[in-house]
Amino acid sequence: MALHAGLALLVIALWWSTTGAIFLLGRLPARTFRASIAVTTLLLVAALVAIGWSTDEVGTTGSCVAFAAAITVWGWLETTFLLGAITGPRRVASVPGLGGWAHFRHAFAAVLWHELVTVAALLVVALMCWRAANAGALWTLLLLWGMRVSAKLNLHLGVPNVGATMLPAQLRYLAGYFRQGRVSALYPVSLLACAALGAALLRAAWRAAGTGAGSAGLTLLATLALLGLFEHLMLAMPLPADTFWSWMRKRRAGAGDAPALQRPAEALCNAAAGPRQ
Repeated sequence: MALHAGLALLVIALWWSTTGAIFLLGRLPARTFRASIAVTTLLLVAALVAIGWSTDEVGTTGSCVAFAAAITVWGWLETTFLLGAITGPRRVASVPGLGGWAHFRHAFAAVLWHELVTVAALLVVALMCWRAANAGALWTLLLLWGMRVSAKLNLHLGVPNVGATMLPAQLRYLAGYFRQGRVSALYPVSLLACAALGAALLRAAWRAAGTGAGSAGLTLLATLALLGLFEHLMLAMPLPADTFWSWMRKRRAGAGDAPALQRPAEALCNAAAGPRQ
């Protein structure tokens, strides 16, 4: 029991620290962006090597390595997006008054390259984990992807707390694709899905604890699913989106001067979309 409590605390610490660190990178001066992408790309390579090693390791160590490596891959995806390096072909604000399918198409075009790179990354990890004894990295990435798609759809359809203050200067145009207001019919479905998945994973981890077979990996995934539930609940909370990352607010005042990362990002996107994302 102590081991699983420790694993849950580890996931919460990783969620809190990596989320804050990535958003903080987006608030640094634009001249630091290329260095940030270079460093996180090196971490990405190391993470892929770690995933390759973890596929044959079914114990607690293998589960933790696979999970941490998957979080690192996800961190690269989020960093390149928030720094404006890999976003989409549409890099301007929403057309005022536009709604319906046209608004959705514009919103999707604003994140198209990022979504394609994410799918490519999932395919790469899926190939690495094909018939592997430990596919924890793949399950972690799939869970993160599913939660993010759900959150994006809810932001597009409508929630009370869109969290626009979390957007760095180079992505503020995306706020026009969010809809602040009453929740849509999708919101309770998302909550139920996150809660049901978290409960199912917790139950599976509890049942596997006696045998030790995969229980650590299930605990990690269960905690992540419940954090996804918490993030969805935050969309309806009357709190600033960065309440739990108040140390980032010191950067907000100067963030407005940072321009978006321009065309070199497109080359990076094309290179990344070729072999992987």
